[in-house]
Amino acid sequence: MQGKLKTQRRIASKVLGVGEGRVWLDPSKFKDIKEAITRADVEGLISKDVIKKKELVGQSRSRARKLHQKKKKGHRKGIGSRRGEKSARMAFNWIDRVRALRKELNKQRKQGKIDSKEFRELYRKIKGNTFHSVNHMRNYIEVMKKEQQ
Repeated sequence: MQGKLKTQRRIASKVLGVGEGRVWLDPSKFKDIKEAITRADVEGLISKDVIKKKELVGQSRSRARKLHQKKKKGHRKGIGSRRGEKSARMAFNWIDRVRALRKELNKQRKQGKIDSKEFRELYRKIKGNTFHSVNHMRNYIEVMKKEQQ
């Protein structure tokens, strides 16, 4: 019973500023739409909500959310999912260690245990990966202080 109404769909798409695929024609008002042959007729039907533009269909993130939840739990980390060497994948260990060392270094300076010159020297050593833990750096500072006396 329902025809294609190609002309009306084309005019409506231009009026609405969307593609022909996003034009919705009310199937119950088929006769009214078929009689609309001018742009003004189509605009009248649009104002009566007989012709509407469909909303854009977005890309669903439900699958992405499920994957993210699994990854948060530590799943999906098998050999087939890995890209990059072990050392590259463990970069956060280094970042966490450096942050902890720099925090301790600032604390030592505020307490007056080291001066600004020593601070700068130790800061560079941290960046150069000299210390493998906060305790290691504390011991180094103690030994350094004993040698200065």
